[in-house]
Amino acid sequence: MLQPLSTSIGPIGVFDSGFGGLTVLRSLVQQLPQYDFCYLGDSARSPYGNRSYEAVHQYTLEAVQWFFDQGCPLVILACNTASAKALRTIQQKDLAQMAPANRVLGVIRPTTEVLGQYTKSGAVGILATEGTVQSQSYPIEIEKFYPHLKVYQEACPMWVPLIENNEQEGPGADYFVKKHLDAIFKKDPAIDLLLLACTHYPLLEQKIRQYLPPNVQLLSQGKIVATSLVEYLNRHPEIANRCTKQATLTFNTTDSTAAFDQQAAHFFGAPVSSKEVQLLPVRS
Repeated sequence: MLQPLSTSIGPIGVFDSGFGGLTVLRSLVQQLPQYDFCYLGDSARSPYGNRSYEAVHQYTLEAVQWFFDQGCPLVILACNTASAKALRTIQQKDLAQMAPANRVLGVIRPTTEVLGQYTKSGAVGILATEGTVQSQSYPIEIEKFYPHLKVYQEACPMWVPLIENNEQEGPGADYFVKKHLDAIFKKDPAIDLLLLACTHYPLLEQKIRQYLPPNVQLLSQGKIVATSLVEYLNRHPEIANRCTKQATLTFNTTDSTAAFDQQAAHFFGAPVSSKEVQLLPVRS
């Protein structure tokens, strides 16, 4: 059974299935440098993109419990797949049993809240993993804030493997980037905004821009999520006051630390030294 935790004090937890969430963490540290952050990448079971809803929920729940055990009062799911497939159930069902005073936030809602500000044509494209596309989370959330927008999605299943194998500058990247950009613009040539709806994709940004029409904006999530978190903490001092502020960073992985640290440095933009941890099964 899950053990309720009351008003723990500790760092802000940042979770991803692997490395991509480090692009979000980098922006969080830039905008909230005084806060402590604890990052966890579930690299042993990455990627989450093609896994079932049940598996993603279970894995994410185990990570959230781990963060709560470390004293984190707030956890950011810096992973679009986890946000799409697990966040709602965790917020509406699991938190009440785990730690009612704690909070878990995702990356989809803060992104969709501002998306409409970046398009003139009203046609936007979502580049994401297969799991995020199938969840329909982005069209559903965008509809709430900007019902007039036309939303087109394109699953890019090869982009994450390219990035994690450091091939984002290789000829394979050119092929698969052009392939998926051609596909989404074929759906509607009026698209003037593309959202990188996977936290890995910023590492392909330069390559993507090579194939973009000059009128198309390319939007990454890191700064948006960080700005949204600043506003959230200002609105919720009861949470902000429980987040410790000694400007510390800790990195954790469920796989080999040597492999994680080497890859993580590319995403975070600075050297990373991680600790290997084990996630325990949680009965929801």
